[in-house]
Amino acid sequence: MSARIIQIDPESPAAGRSIKPGDRLVRVNGHKIKDVLDYKFYAYEPSLLMELHSEAGTIKLVRVKKPAGADLGMTFEDYLMDRPRACANKCVFCFVDQLPRGMRKTLYFKDDDVRLSFLQGNYVTLTNLSDSEIGRIIRLRVSPLNLSVHTTDPALRRLMFGGRGGSGRALDALYRFAKAGITLNCQIVCCPGLNDGAELEHTMEDLKALYPAVMSVSVVPVGLTKHREGLYPLKPFDKESALKTVRQVEWFGDKCRLKLGSRLFYPADELYLKAGLSIPPDAFYEDYPQLENGVGMLRLLVTEAEAALAESEKALLKPFSIATGTAAAQCLQKILNSVKEKYANIQGKLFSVRNEFFGETVDVAGLLTGGDLVRQLKGEPLGERLLITKNMLRHGENVFLDDMTLDEFSRELGIPVRVVGPDGADLLQAILGY
Repeated sequence: MSARIIQIDPESPAAGRSIKPGDRLVRVNGHKIKDVLDYKFYAYEPSLLMELHSEAGTIKLVRVKKPAGADLGMTFEDYLMDRPRACANKCVFCFVDQLPRGMRKTLYFKDDDVRLSFLQGNYVTLTNLSDSEIGRIIRLRVSPLNLSVHTTDPALRRLMFGGRGGSGRALDALYRFAKAGITLNCQIVCCPGLNDGAELEHTMEDLKALYPAVMSVSVVPVGLTKHREGLYPLKPFDKESALKTVRQVEWFGDKCRLKLGSRLFYPADELYLKAGLSIPPDAFYEDYPQLENGVGMLRLLVTEAEAALAESEKALLKPFSIATGTAAAQCLQKILNSVKEKYANIQGKLFSVRNEFFGETVDVAGLLTGGDLVRQLKGEPLGERLLITKNMLRHGENVFLDDMTLDEFSRELGIPVRVVGPDGADLLQAILGY
Protein backbone atom coordinates (compact mmCIF):
# COMPACT_ATOMS: atom_id res chain seq x y z
CA MET A 1 0.00 0.00 0.00
CA SER A 2 1.33 3.45 -0.90
CA ALA A 3 -1.12 6.18 0.08
CA ARG A 4 1.79 8.55 0.53
CA ILE A 5 0.88 12.14 -0.30
CA ILE A 6 3.31 13.93 -2.61
CA GLN A 7 1.40 17.12 -3.37
CA ILE A 8 -1.49 19.21 -2.06
CA ASP A 9 -3.33 21.63 -4.33
CA PRO A 10 -3.05 25.07 -2.67
CA GLU A 11 -6.66 25.92 -3.58
CA SER A 12 -8.15 22.59 -2.42
CA PRO A 13 -10.12 21.58 0.71
CA ALA A 14 -7.00 19.80 2.06
CA ALA A 15 -4.85 22.93 1.84
CA GLY A 16 -4.07 25.09 4.85
CA ARG A 17 -4.27 22.22 7.33
CA SER A 18 -1.62 20.13 8.97
CA ILE A 19 -1.40 17.75 6.01
CA LYS A 20 2.11 17.66 4.54
CA PRO A 21 3.80 15.94 1.60
CA GLY A 22 5.18 12.65 2.88
CA ASP A 23 2.17 11.93 5.12
CA ARG A 24 0.31 8.67 4.54
CA LEU A 25 -3.47 8.52 4.56
CA VAL A 26 -4.57 5.59 6.74
CA ARG A 27 -8.27 6.07 7.53
CA VAL A 28 -11.21 8.25 6.50
CA ASN A 29 -14.16 8.45 8.92
CA GLY A 30 -12.84 5.34 10.62
CA HIS A 31 -12.60 3.29 7.43
CA LYS A 32 -9.18 1.89 6.54
CA ILE A 33 -8.00 3.03 3.12
CA LYS A 34 -6.80 -0.03 1.23
CA ASP A 35 -6.56 1.57 -2.20
CA VAL A 36 -7.98 4.25 -4.48
CA LEU A 37 -11.47 2.67 -4.48
CA ASP A 38 -11.75 3.05 -0.71
CA TYR A 39 -10.41 6.59 -0.95
CA LYS A 40 -12.85 7.67 -3.67
CA PHE A 41 -15.79 6.10 -1.85
CA TYR A 42 -15.19 7.23 1.74
CA ALA A 43 -13.81 10.66 0.83
CA TYR A 44 -17.01 11.50 -1.06
CA GLU A 45 -18.78 12.66 2.11
CA PRO A 46 -18.89 16.41 2.96
CA SER A 47 -17.55 15.98 6.50
CA LEU A 48 -14.37 13.94 6.91
CA LEU A 49 -12.13 12.88 9.77
CA MET A 50 -8.85 11.70 8.28
CA GLU A 51 -6.13 9.77 10.07
CA LEU A 52 -2.66 10.38 8.67
CA HIS A 53 0.77 9.11 9.67
CA SER A 54 3.73 11.44 9.18
CA GLU A 55 7.15 10.30 7.99
CA ALA A 56 8.34 10.62 11.59
CA GLY A 57 5.58 8.26 12.78
CA THR A 58 3.30 10.89 14.28
CA ILE A 59 -0.43 10.18 14.05
CA LYS A 60 -2.50 13.17 12.93
CA LEU A 61 -6.29 13.54 12.93
CA VAL A 62 -7.52 16.16 10.47
CA ARG A 63 -11.09 17.32 9.94
CA VAL A 64 -12.13 18.61 6.52
CA LYS A 65 -15.46 19.99 5.35
CA LYS A 66 -16.19 20.29 1.64
CA PRO A 67 -19.04 19.90 -0.86
CA ALA A 68 -20.12 16.27 -1.24
CA GLY A 69 -18.09 14.63 -4.01
CA ALA A 70 -15.53 17.44 -4.21
CA ASP A 71 -11.93 16.32 -4.62
CA LEU A 72 -9.72 16.80 -1.59
CA GLY A 73 -6.85 17.98 -3.77
CA MET A 74 -4.25 15.47 -2.61
CA THR A 75 -1.95 13.70 -5.09
CA PHE A 76 -0.58 10.33 -4.03
CA GLU A 77 2.71 8.63 -4.83
CA ASP A 78 0.89 5.75 -6.51
CA TYR A 79 -2.36 6.44 -8.36
CA LEU A 80 -3.89 3.14 -7.19
CA MET A 81 -2.39 3.43 -3.68
CA ASP A 82 -1.47 -0.20 -4.31
CA ARG A 83 0.33 -2.35 -6.86
CA PRO A 84 -1.42 -2.77 -10.23
CA ARG A 85 -2.74 -6.28 -10.75
CA ALA A 86 -1.39 -8.24 -13.66
CA CYS A 87 -3.33 -10.65 -15.83
CA ALA A 88 -2.66 -14.32 -15.10
CA ASN A 89 -4.55 -15.59 -18.14
CA LYS A 90 -2.95 -17.10 -21.21
CA CYS A 91 -5.55 -15.90 -23.69
CA VAL A 92 -5.01 -17.41 -27.13
CA PHE A 93 -5.47 -13.99 -28.78
CA CYS A 94 -3.48 -11.84 -26.31
CA PHE A 95 -1.84 -8.96 -28.18
CA VAL A 96 0.97 -8.63 -25.62
CA ASP A 97 2.10 -12.20 -26.37
CA GLN A 98 2.44 -11.13 -30.02
CA LEU A 99 4.92 -8.34 -29.35
CA PRO A 100 8.47 -8.80 -30.63
CA ARG A 101 11.37 -8.83 -28.20
CA GLY A 102 13.34 -5.73 -27.31
CA MET A 103 10.53 -3.24 -26.75
CA ARG A 104 10.25 -1.24 -23.51
CA LYS A 105 9.30 -3.33 -20.49
CA THR A 106 6.03 -1.53 -19.75
CA LEU A 107 4.54 -2.78 -23.03
CA TYR A 108 4.81 -6.38 -21.81
CA PHE A 109 2.79 -5.76 -18.64
CA LYS A 110 -0.67 -7.31 -18.89
CA ASP A 111 -3.08 -5.20 -16.88
CA ASP A 112 -6.14 -6.92 -15.41
CA ASP A 113 -7.01 -4.49 -12.64
CA VAL A 114 -10.69 -3.85 -11.98
CA ARG A 115 -9.82 -0.51 -10.37
CA LEU A 116 -8.38 0.73 -13.65
CA SER A 117 -11.51 -0.52 -15.38
CA PHE A 118 -13.59 1.83 -13.25
CA LEU A 119 -11.18 4.76 -13.22
CA GLN A 120 -9.66 4.69 -16.71
CA GLY A 121 -11.97 2.52 -18.79
CA ASN A 122 -9.63 -0.47 -19.17
CA TYR A 123 -11.22 -3.81 -20.05
CA VAL A 124 -10.65 -6.60 -17.51
CA THR A 125 -11.44 -10.31 -17.31
CA LEU A 126 -12.32 -10.57 -13.57
CA THR A 127 -10.37 -13.84 -13.30
CA ASN A 128 -8.14 -12.58 -10.49
CA LEU A 129 -10.90 -11.40 -8.13
CA SER A 130 -11.57 -13.18 -4.84
CA ASP A 131 -15.07 -13.48 -3.37
CA SER A 132 -14.26 -10.78 -0.84
CA GLU A 133 -13.08 -8.41 -3.59
CA ILE A 134 -16.25 -9.05 -5.59
CA GLY A 135 -18.25 -8.22 -2.47
CA ARG A 136 -16.25 -5.03 -1.89
CA ILE A 137 -16.89 -3.82 -5.44
CA ILE A 138 -20.62 -4.36 -4.93
CA ARG A 139 -20.56 -2.70 -1.50
CA LEU A 140 -18.67 0.35 -2.79
CA ARG A 141 -20.91 0.55 -5.89
CA VAL A 142 -17.94 0.59 -8.26
CA SER A 143 -19.74 1.35 -11.52
CA PRO A 144 -19.46 1.29 -14.48
CA LEU A 145 -17.04 -1.55 -15.19
CA ASN A 146 -15.63 -2.56 -18.56
CA LEU A 147 -15.42 -6.33 -18.94
CA SER A 148 -13.80 -8.65 -21.46
CA VAL A 149 -16.29 -11.49 -21.85
CA HIS A 150 -15.48 -13.11 -25.24
CA THR A 151 -17.78 -16.07 -24.55
CA THR A 152 -20.20 -17.24 -21.85
CA ASP A 153 -19.62 -20.92 -22.59
CA PRO A 154 -17.47 -22.30 -19.70
CA ALA A 155 -15.58 -24.87 -21.79
CA LEU A 156 -14.84 -22.40 -24.57
CA ARG A 157 -13.76 -19.82 -21.98
CA ARG A 158 -11.22 -22.27 -20.57
CA LEU A 159 -9.78 -22.73 -24.04
CA MET A 160 -9.76 -19.04 -24.95
CA PHE A 161 -8.37 -17.99 -21.58
CA GLY A 162 -5.60 -20.56 -21.85
CA GLY A 163 -6.96 -23.03 -19.30
CA ARG A 164 -7.21 -20.38 -16.59
CA GLY A 165 -9.15 -22.03 -13.75
CA GLY A 166 -10.65 -18.77 -12.53
CA SER A 167 -12.54 -18.05 -15.73
CA GLY A 168 -15.63 -19.78 -14.33
CA ARG A 169 -15.49 -17.56 -11.27
CA ALA A 170 -15.25 -14.58 -13.60
CA LEU A 171 -18.60 -15.57 -15.09
CA ASP A 172 -20.04 -15.82 -11.58
CA ALA A 173 -18.71 -12.32 -10.87
CA LEU A 174 -20.32 -11.05 -14.07
CA TYR A 175 -23.74 -12.35 -12.99
CA ARG A 176 -23.29 -11.10 -9.40
CA PHE A 177 -22.40 -7.61 -10.60
CA ALA A 178 -25.38 -7.54 -12.95
CA LYS A 179 -27.74 -8.71 -10.20
CA ALA A 180 -26.37 -5.99 -7.90
CA GLY A 181 -27.09 -3.32 -10.52
CA ILE A 182 -23.48 -2.53 -11.41
CA THR A 183 -23.43 -1.03 -14.91
CA LEU A 184 -21.35 -3.12 -17.30
CA ASN A 185 -19.86 -2.39 -20.71
CA CYS A 186 -18.64 -5.61 -22.30
CA GLN A 187 -16.46 -6.59 -25.21
CA ILE A 188 -16.19 -9.74 -27.27
CA VAL A 189 -12.88 -10.23 -29.05
CA CYS A 190 -14.15 -12.35 -31.93
CA CYS A 191 -11.86 -15.05 -33.32
CA PRO A 192 -12.96 -16.78 -36.55
CA GLY A 193 -13.59 -20.48 -35.93
CA LEU A 194 -13.66 -20.11 -32.13
CA ASN A 195 -16.29 -17.77 -30.74
CA ASP A 196 -18.03 -16.49 -33.87
CA GLY A 197 -21.17 -17.83 -35.55
CA ALA A 198 -23.35 -19.93 -33.24
CA GLU A 199 -21.03 -19.32 -30.28
CA LEU A 200 -21.34 -15.57 -30.76
CA GLU A 201 -25.12 -15.91 -30.91
CA HIS A 202 -25.12 -17.81 -27.61
CA THR A 203 -22.94 -15.20 -25.92
CA MET A 204 -25.09 -12.32 -27.16
CA GLU A 205 -28.23 -14.04 -25.90
CA ASP A 206 -26.70 -14.49 -22.44
CA LEU A 207 -25.55 -10.88 -22.24
CA LYS A 208 -28.87 -9.57 -23.55
CA ALA A 209 -30.57 -11.34 -20.62
CA LEU A 210 -28.50 -9.16 -18.25
CA TYR A 211 -29.84 -5.87 -19.64
CA PRO A 212 -30.05 -3.14 -18.30
CA ALA A 213 -27.00 -3.93 -16.13
CA VAL A 214 -25.16 -4.82 -19.35
CA MET A 215 -25.43 -1.45 -21.05
CA SER A 216 -23.40 -2.09 -24.22
CA VAL A 217 -21.38 -4.81 -25.92
CA SER A 218 -18.76 -4.34 -28.62
CA VAL A 219 -17.76 -7.11 -31.01
CA VAL A 220 -14.18 -6.48 -32.14
CA PRO A 221 -12.04 -8.54 -34.52
CA VAL A 222 -9.01 -10.35 -33.14
CA GLY A 223 -5.77 -8.47 -33.77
CA LEU A 224 -2.97 -10.67 -35.09
CA THR A 225 0.62 -9.55 -35.57
CA LYS A 226 3.31 -11.38 -37.55
CA HIS A 227 5.03 -12.34 -34.28
CA ARG A 228 2.98 -15.44 -33.39
CA GLU A 229 5.59 -18.18 -33.33
CA GLY A 230 4.52 -20.99 -30.99
CA LEU A 231 1.13 -19.44 -30.23
CA TYR A 232 -2.35 -20.88 -30.70
CA PRO A 233 -3.22 -21.07 -34.42
CA LEU A 234 -5.67 -18.29 -35.19
CA LYS A 235 -6.82 -16.88 -38.48
CA PRO A 236 -7.71 -13.25 -39.17
CA PHE A 237 -11.02 -12.00 -40.47
CA ASP A 238 -11.28 -11.82 -44.24
CA LYS A 239 -13.91 -9.86 -46.18
CA GLU A 240 -16.44 -12.72 -46.19
CA SER A 241 -16.18 -13.60 -42.47
CA ALA A 242 -16.21 -9.92 -41.48
CA LEU A 243 -19.36 -9.30 -43.55
CA LYS A 244 -21.07 -12.32 -42.02
CA THR A 245 -20.22 -11.19 -38.47
CA VAL A 246 -21.27 -7.58 -39.06
CA ARG A 247 -24.66 -8.66 -40.42
CA GLN A 248 -25.14 -11.12 -37.54
CA VAL A 249 -24.42 -8.47 -34.89
CA GLU A 250 -26.53 -5.84 -36.67
CA TRP A 251 -29.46 -8.26 -36.91
CA PHE A 252 -29.22 -9.11 -33.23
CA GLY A 253 -28.87 -5.41 -32.35
CA ASP A 254 -32.00 -4.61 -34.34
CA LYS A 255 -33.92 -7.18 -32.27
CA CYS A 256 -32.63 -5.64 -29.05
CA ARG A 257 -33.57 -2.14 -30.18
CA LEU A 258 -37.15 -3.21 -30.87
CA LYS A 259 -37.51 -5.14 -27.61
CA LEU A 260 -35.30 -3.18 -25.20
CA GLY A 261 -35.14 0.28 -26.76
CA SER A 262 -31.38 0.02 -27.24
CA ARG A 263 -29.25 -1.69 -29.87
CA LEU A 264 -26.93 -2.96 -27.11
CA PHE A 265 -24.55 -4.80 -29.52
CA TYR A 266 -22.19 -2.95 -31.87
CA PRO A 267 -19.64 -4.22 -34.42
CA ALA A 268 -16.30 -2.40 -34.21
CA ASP A 269 -15.41 0.03 -37.01
CA GLU A 270 -12.63 -2.33 -38.07
CA LEU A 271 -15.13 -5.06 -38.92
CA TYR A 272 -16.99 -2.72 -41.28
CA LEU A 273 -13.72 -1.78 -42.97
CA LYS A 274 -12.65 -5.40 -43.36
CA ALA A 275 -16.07 -6.22 -44.82
CA GLY A 276 -15.82 -3.39 -47.33
CA LEU A 277 -18.90 -1.70 -45.85
CA SER A 278 -19.59 1.95 -45.11
CA ILE A 279 -19.61 2.99 -41.46
CA PRO A 280 -23.24 3.30 -40.23
CA PRO A 281 -24.88 6.71 -39.75
CA ASP A 282 -24.65 8.70 -36.53
CA ALA A 283 -28.01 7.50 -35.14
CA PHE A 284 -26.86 3.86 -35.26
CA TYR A 285 -24.48 4.44 -32.34
CA GLU A 286 -27.09 5.98 -30.02
CA ASP A 287 -24.96 7.78 -27.38
CA TYR A 288 -21.69 6.14 -28.48
CA PRO A 289 -21.28 3.90 -25.39
CA GLN A 290 -18.28 2.01 -26.84
CA LEU A 291 -16.41 4.89 -28.44
CA GLU A 292 -13.14 4.20 -26.62
CA ASN A 293 -13.25 0.62 -27.88
CA GLY A 294 -13.22 1.63 -31.54
CA VAL A 295 -16.98 1.54 -32.06
CA GLY A 296 -18.31 4.54 -33.96
CA MET A 297 -15.03 6.42 -33.70
CA LEU A 298 -14.78 7.00 -37.45
CA ARG A 299 -18.44 8.04 -37.76
CA LEU A 300 -18.10 10.56 -34.95
CA LEU A 301 -14.86 11.88 -36.45
CA VAL A 302 -16.61 12.55 -39.78
CA THR A 303 -19.69 14.04 -38.09
CA GLU A 304 -17.62 16.43 -35.95
CA ALA A 305 -15.37 17.42 -38.85
CA GLU A 306 -18.33 18.15 -41.13
CA ALA A 307 -19.99 20.28 -38.47
CA ALA A 308 -16.78 22.26 -37.92
CA LEU A 309 -16.29 22.63 -41.69
CA ALA A 310 -19.77 24.09 -42.09
CA GLU A 311 -18.92 26.82 -39.56
CA SER A 312 -15.41 27.54 -40.88
CA GLU A 313 -14.72 30.77 -42.76
CA LYS A 314 -11.10 30.56 -43.93
CA ALA A 315 -8.20 28.23 -44.57
CA LEU A 316 -4.45 28.63 -44.82
CA LEU A 317 -3.22 27.58 -48.25
CA LYS A 318 0.21 26.29 -47.21
CA PRO A 319 0.65 22.67 -48.33
CA PHE A 320 0.36 19.94 -45.70
CA SER A 321 0.05 16.18 -45.34
CA ILE A 322 -1.74 13.69 -43.11
CA ALA A 323 -0.28 10.31 -42.12
CA THR A 324 -2.52 7.53 -40.85
CA GLY A 325 -2.91 3.74 -40.81
CA THR A 326 -4.57 1.88 -43.65
CA ALA A 327 -7.79 1.35 -41.65
CA ALA A 328 -8.71 5.04 -41.32
CA ALA A 329 -7.31 6.23 -44.66
CA GLN A 330 -10.60 6.13 -46.57
CA CYS A 331 -12.43 8.00 -43.80
CA LEU A 332 -9.78 10.73 -43.58
CA GLN A 333 -9.68 11.05 -47.36
CA LYS A 334 -13.43 11.68 -47.31
CA ILE A 335 -12.93 14.51 -44.81
CA LEU A 336 -10.08 15.95 -46.87
CA ASN A 337 -12.18 15.82 -50.04
CA SER A 338 -14.98 17.72 -48.28
CA VAL A 339 -12.50 20.41 -47.26
CA LYS A 340 -11.23 20.72 -50.84
CA GLU A 341 -14.79 21.11 -52.12
CA LYS A 342 -15.21 24.17 -49.90
CA TYR A 343 -11.67 25.52 -50.25
CA ALA A 344 -10.60 24.62 -53.78
CA ASN A 345 -7.07 25.98 -53.40
CA ILE A 346 -6.17 24.07 -50.26
CA GLN A 347 -3.17 21.76 -50.76
CA GLY A 348 -3.38 18.61 -48.67
CA LYS A 349 -2.25 15.04 -49.28
CA LEU A 350 -3.07 11.88 -47.34
CA PHE A 351 -0.52 9.11 -46.81
CA SER A 352 -1.69 5.63 -45.81
CA VAL A 353 1.14 3.93 -43.89
CA ARG A 354 1.52 0.14 -43.78
CA ASN A 355 2.40 -1.51 -40.49
CA GLU A 356 5.60 -3.39 -41.28
CA PHE A 357 6.64 -3.67 -37.64
CA PHE A 358 3.64 -5.74 -36.46
CA GLY A 359 2.52 -6.94 -39.89
CA GLU A 360 0.06 -5.50 -42.38
CA THR A 361 -2.94 -7.23 -40.77
CA VAL A 362 -2.52 -4.63 -38.00
CA ASP A 363 -3.94 -1.56 -39.71
CA VAL A 364 -4.92 0.97 -37.01
CA ALA A 365 -3.00 4.24 -36.70
CA GLY A 366 -2.45 3.82 -32.97
CA LEU A 367 -0.12 0.84 -33.54
CA LEU A 368 2.16 2.47 -36.10
CA THR A 369 5.77 2.96 -35.05
CA GLY A 370 7.88 6.01 -35.70
CA GLY A 371 10.23 3.86 -37.75
CA ASP A 372 7.51 2.69 -40.15
CA LEU A 373 6.25 6.23 -40.55
CA VAL A 374 9.73 7.62 -41.31
CA ARG A 375 10.65 4.86 -43.78
CA GLN A 376 7.47 5.27 -45.80
CA LEU A 377 7.17 9.06 -45.64
CA LYS A 378 10.78 10.09 -46.19
CA GLY A 379 11.24 11.65 -49.61
CA GLU A 380 7.52 12.11 -50.16
CA PRO A 381 6.03 15.57 -50.91
CA LEU A 382 4.84 16.28 -47.36
CA GLY A 383 4.39 20.02 -47.75
CA GLU A 384 5.17 22.40 -44.91
CA ARG A 385 3.56 20.47 -42.03
CA LEU A 386 2.57 16.92 -41.21
CA LEU A 387 -0.51 15.94 -39.18
CA ILE A 388 -0.58 12.74 -37.10
CA THR A 389 -3.09 11.46 -34.56
CA LYS A 390 -2.40 11.64 -30.84
CA ASN A 391 -3.15 7.90 -30.65
CA MET A 392 0.24 7.15 -32.23
CA LEU A 393 2.03 8.41 -29.11
CA ARG A 394 2.42 6.96 -25.64
CA HIS A 395 -0.27 8.33 -23.30
CA GLY A 396 0.81 11.67 -21.89
CA GLU A 397 4.17 11.63 -23.72
CA ASN A 398 5.62 12.49 -27.13
CA VAL A 399 7.03 9.01 -27.79
CA PHE A 400 6.05 6.38 -30.37
CA LEU A 401 5.75 2.65 -29.67
CA ASP A 402 9.34 2.04 -30.77
CA ASP A 403 10.60 4.81 -28.42
CA MET A 404 11.28 7.28 -31.22
CA THR A 405 10.51 10.74 -29.84
CA LEU A 406 8.36 13.26 -31.66
CA ASP A 407 11.37 15.59 -31.99
CA GLU A 408 13.44 12.79 -33.57
CA PHE A 409 10.56 11.99 -35.90
CA SER A 410 10.25 15.62 -36.97
CA ARG A 411 14.02 15.92 -37.56
CA GLU A 412 14.12 12.71 -39.61
CA LEU A 413 11.44 14.03 -41.96
CA GLY A 414 12.63 17.63 -41.86
CA ILE A 415 9.13 18.98 -41.29
CA PRO A 416 7.10 20.39 -38.37
CA VAL A 417 4.67 17.82 -36.98
CA ARG A 418 1.29 18.66 -35.47
CA VAL A 419 -0.32 16.13 -33.14
CA VAL A 420 -4.08 16.09 -33.62
CA GLY A 421 -6.56 15.23 -30.88
CA PRO A 422 -9.19 12.50 -31.23
CA ASP A 423 -12.15 14.67 -32.25
CA GLY A 424 -13.13 15.82 -35.70
CA ALA A 425 -13.16 19.51 -34.83
CA ASP A 426 -9.50 19.37 -33.81
CA LEU A 427 -8.66 17.55 -37.04
CA LEU A 428 -10.51 20.16 -39.11
CA GLN A 429 -8.71 23.01 -37.37
CA ALA A 430 -5.36 21.34 -38.06
CA ILE A 431 -6.25 20.85 -41.74
CA LEU A 432 -7.30 24.49 -42.08
CA GLY A 433 -4.14 25.64 -40.28
CA TYR A 434 -5.81 27.27 -37.28
